Amino acid sequence: MNVVSVMAHQDDEMFCLGTMLKCKARGDALWFITLTDGSKGFTQRPEIAREEAAGIRHEEMSALAKAVGGKYINLREHDEFLYDTAEVRMKLIEAIRATKADVIFTHYEKDYNLDHITTNLLVRHCAMQSPLPVLPTQSAPLAAHPAIFMIEPHGPIEFNATYYVDITEFERRKTELLSCHVSQEEATKVSLGTGIGEMCAIKSRYRGDLTGCAHAEAFVPMQQRLAIKAHGVLP
Repeated sequence: MNVVSVMAHQDDEMFCLGTMLKCKARGDALWFITLTDGSKGFTQRPEIAREEAAGIRHEEMSALAKAVGGKYINLREHDEFLYDTAEVRMKLIEAIRATKADVIFTHYEKDYNLDHITTNLLVRHCAMQSPLPVLPTQSAPLAAHPAIFMIEPHGPIEFNATYYVDITEFERRKTELLSCHVSQEEATKVSLGTGIGEMCAIKSRYRGDLTGCAHAEAFVPMQQRLAIKAHGVLP
């Protein structure tokens, strides 16, 4: 299968990366799509130019994708100014079709960041359109609607997970890969007082404790026509 992370920013894959690694281990191909250029993620360097910041974020995400043998598509919309427009919809439909997505991970419908919520809405619409031939793109329409799972959000947002994946075997590798996001490791330490790896480990230990393992990731399926499958999808 083709397993695709569709997120607003580079590093937003942090709460599904362990599951994606487990998918890779069973033979799936991995893809990463980001909708924005990530240029506003520099809490530690607020004066940095957009072009330079976007270049750093692109290289960091590219390095992570390469390290897992995956592929990366960056739509390069302006970070913190992501809007649902006709142009963005067509770009995302093309990207989803190019990946031949069978499974998509994306943001939860409630979130602290409006770019995340907008990405959720775009995925809902564009995944639905991806198998349909009415909107022509360079890549052919998908053979079927992909399954869609929403990741756990940051902060005090109610998230009633219904799917859990034991990532204990992949937790260390996940942490190593997230270190590719050097700029965001620095930014989270400045803004939150902790690094990305430890922030993820807190959640995965909690979810693991709920489900009888050391580390787990939690998901909610998107309630969308044809996005929920009658067969097993997650590893």
